[in-house]
Amino acid sequence: MKPIQTALIGYGLSGQVFHAPFLKTMPQYELVAVSTSKAEKAKQELGDVTVVATPEDIVQDKEIELVIITAPNEYHYPLAKAALKAGKHVVMEKPFVVHSQEGKELVEIAKDQERIISPFHNRRWDDDFLTVKKLISSGALGQITSYEAHYDRYRPQVRDRWREKDVPGAGILYDLGAHLIDQALHLFGKPDQVHGITKAQRAGAEVDDYFHIMLEYSPLQVILHSSSFVRAAGPKFEVHGTEGSFIKYGTDPQENQLKEGKVPGDDGWGVSHEENDGVLTNDKHPEGIRIPTETGRYESYYEQLAEGIRKGESLPVTGQEGLEVIEIIESILQASRP
Repeated sequence: MKPIQTALIGYGLSGQVFHAPFLKTMPQYELVAVSTSKAEKAKQELGDVTVVATPEDIVQDKEIELVIITAPNEYHYPLAKAALKAGKHVVMEKPFVVHSQEGKELVEIAKDQERIISPFHNRRWDDDFLTVKKLISSGALGQITSYEAHYDRYRPQVRDRWREKDVPGAGILYDLGAHLIDQALHLFGKPDQVHGITKAQRAGAEVDDYFHIMLEYSPLQVILHSSSFVRAAGPKFEVHGTEGSFIKYGTDPQENQLKEGKVPGDDGWGVSHEENDGVLTNDKHPEGIRIPTETGRYESYYEQLAEGIRKGESLPVTGQEGLEVIEIIESILQASRP
């Protein structure tokens, strides 16, 4: 397979940690250009990659096949639209867009241009979610009646960064909420009803830093929750069914490993400590049995993406799937308005 000529728009945390390490180490890709104001940092870390000043330089480069957009959320739509119109495939850091109408337009443009557009919902390949997904598929829990997922943290102080400013697409719902919603939709499809609230609980907060979401599937009930005031985290996942229950603590290690400079193939990549293994309780195991945690595999996203671009295989995440996440976010924000 000829390496896909790829460019990054943005080189902040997302570009540095969640994208560049895969683009630089996976043979399916050749990272050829980056658009960033952090030119010296990019040159130091990425070697011979061309650093340009503006996204337009990337969009107009006829050699570039794939554009990865990691700019702030409010710029996802215009940058993706320009890239698609220029004949590029596009990956967008989640959330897909800020407004669902933007997402609908991008899906249509990608179809008309015969190009791929895919939101980067990498948390489908978290070790804990892979474990939950496998356990549900195995039937060990029977029919699922209750699914609860948390993304809690202790961050009582507001930070000086765009995600916490009063700008379009900021706030914890668009950030962590997009992950949890995508995971739920991936498992169960679109819900019958959506309920939810968001709040700004921290002193000086300009945007939401708390959410509580309820998705109704009847009889299945899904709860998705996040707070910035959790010193002692409870379970990450609680899944109950007609035949058993599964409780899982701990978080996937891949983000921290990437920040430490590790990449797929390194010793211990994607492997959690055994103490984070979840516990399954059912008739066969009334006292509970430890379920080994699956190995996290963020690289699966980029493996499947390459197959989609070069061979027309199924995408890891489709634009339509990203759009459905945004529609739910819009519904919750509308319900939360005073």
